[in-house]
Amino acid sequence: MNRKKIAVIGLGYVGLPLARLFSTKYPVVGFDINQSRVKELMDGIDSTLEVENSVLKDVLKKDDDNKKGLYCSANFEDLKNCNYYIITVPTPVDKNNRPDLTPLYKSSQTVAKVLKKGDIVIYESTVYPGVTEDECIPVLEEISGLKFNEDFFVGYSPERINPGDKEHTVDKILKVTAGSTPEIGKKVNELYAEVITAGTHLAPTIKVAEAAKVIENSQRDINIAFVNELAKIFNMMGIDTQAVLEAAGTKWNFLPFKPGLVGGHCIGVDPYYLAQKAQEIGYHPEIILAGRRMNDSMGQYVASEVVKLMLQNDQRIKKADILVMGITFKENCPDVRNTKVVDVIKNLKEYGTEVTIYDPLANPEEVMYEYGLHTVKELPKAKYDAVVLTVAHKEFLQLDFSQLKNENAVVYDVKGVLGDKCDKKL
Repeated sequence: MNRKKIAVIGLGYVGLPLARLFSTKYPVVGFDINQSRVKELMDGIDSTLEVENSVLKDVLKKDDDNKKGLYCSANFEDLKNCNYYIITVPTPVDKNNRPDLTPLYKSSQTVAKVLKKGDIVIYESTVYPGVTEDECIPVLEEISGLKFNEDFFVGYSPERINPGDKEHTVDKILKVTAGSTPEIGKKVNELYAEVITAGTHLAPTIKVAEAAKVIENSQRDINIAFVNELAKIFNMMGIDTQAVLEAAGTKWNFLPFKPGLVGGHCIGVDPYYLAQKAQEIGYHPEIILAGRRMNDSMGQYVASEVVKLMLQNDQRIKKADILVMGITFKENCPDVRNTKVVDVIKNLKEYGTEVTIYDPLANPEEVMYEYGLHTVKELPKAKYDAVVLTVAHKEFLQLDFSQLKNENAVVYDVKGVLGDKCDKKL
């Protein structure tokens, strides 16, 4: 094979850090259908905050040449000279929590138009076992006219990026790899091993690698569901859940999970992919779906707990002014995909309250487009009947909450980070 030239399809929270990393050693074309996203990246700006602007500018190049560096484009013609294609598009669920493979199909179609003999296509998107071989490869074959495992080959290396985490960056997280043949598996593994300092693990088959990824987040989902159920029980008993977990955590093998809202593009989605496949083969998953039901119920639970606390403080509910702090799915990250804070807001509004949403990181236009909700990036100069901390952005931890409260106002801490600044925590 000629000198490696890599294409990364999808320049979001997963694709951009990976493209930046590979571009330190190889020529990389970053492709995204969002032209405004491509423009901002070529201007050296990453609105996802995953790659520092100075770091991004260091690897950018203005032309698609054979020198190392990153060139971003929305034109699939710029992909033609690549020989490794890494697909990093999202795999969401629809309104009925069924897997939506549309981005995967469309990106496969794009790559198939430029696929050549000897090329390798690597998928990083989280899927249920079998998607790569049963759903993606037929698209590649049909459009390219090439034969799988004769003319072109496929690999799988599931993403493990943790958005907003500046410690566990892509190069510091061990990478699982797999290939459509043993030889291709070794090539895929060697490719990642050149840039992943944490090391790699070559799985025996693509299906094994797919299954390993989808159970990682399903396991976390189930563990969080367990502590969410504990929180509900201990709240009814008047016991501090955080104190219980701290005490239990003194045992060496106790798993340190905390209660909370479970959203985002991974933990809140991946279990549905595994459940869907299980149902297709005739097995009804009980624990996986029970965990999902528990975690999906937490928005309603938080809202009801806030209202109960307000009533105990003789606060009016109808027309009450409530400040919700944070709309992203996790702290210190602008990502609002599948955020469960919207469930809290929806249920608070159903009680007749007036809700103000403050998040210094979230893009107000994106939130309006996705959820129809108005948000502000600057803290309003007002006082509220209730303050609900839903996301533990570092900016929030420095605030004087007494300046935000009306008389008898309550502060509810979903994340358990405010200490004595709150009246109650989850």
